[in-house]
Amino acid sequence: MSEPEARRGAVSAARQTLFLMFCIGNERYALQATDVVEVLPRLPLKPIARTPSWVAGVFAWRGVVVPVIDLCALTFGQSAEARTSTRLVLVQYRPGAQQTGQVLGLILEQATDTLRCDPADFKPYGLDNRQAPYLGPVREDAQGMMQWVRVNDLLDESVRALLFPSPPLSPDDFEERA
Repeated sequence: MSEPEARRGAVSAARQTLFLMFCIGNERYALQATDVVEVLPRLPLKPIARTPSWVAGVFAWRGVVVPVIDLCALTFGQSAEARTSTRLVLVQYRPGAQQTGQVLGLILEQATDTLRCDPADFKPYGLDNRQAPYLGPVREDAQGMMQWVRVNDLLDESVRALLFPSPPLSPDDFEERA
């Protein structure tokens, strides 16, 4: 291999990013692995009353109560199937370029594989889908199209305020209401 070819290969490898792949129905999606905090098996959740149907509930993780959304229900209105490959994926949620994020749980089907590729391989798909701003560009390969899900765009402001109130509620807030 010549020196210029070796440099091109090194630059190409440097651009490679790891993605966690999953499915919604028969469609393939990916999350950037740097957004992922931990991948867990699907766990029992405490439902939250009067939330959108795609808010699956909350659970305690390392002393923190984590809200969980069902990405299948958010995207297409049907709950994720209970499969052995359905995972509870914890992600770092940082809306609007916040430096510190909060942990958000995502129920994802078939979240068992990863892909390393150049993020530039994902291309805009030509639609302005304002109802689903988290659905990013697409990448085509031998298995078909895969769409990038942008974690920081998952929640609109009203749901973000419900799941992550600012400032966070304290027990004193509930005593004042009584």
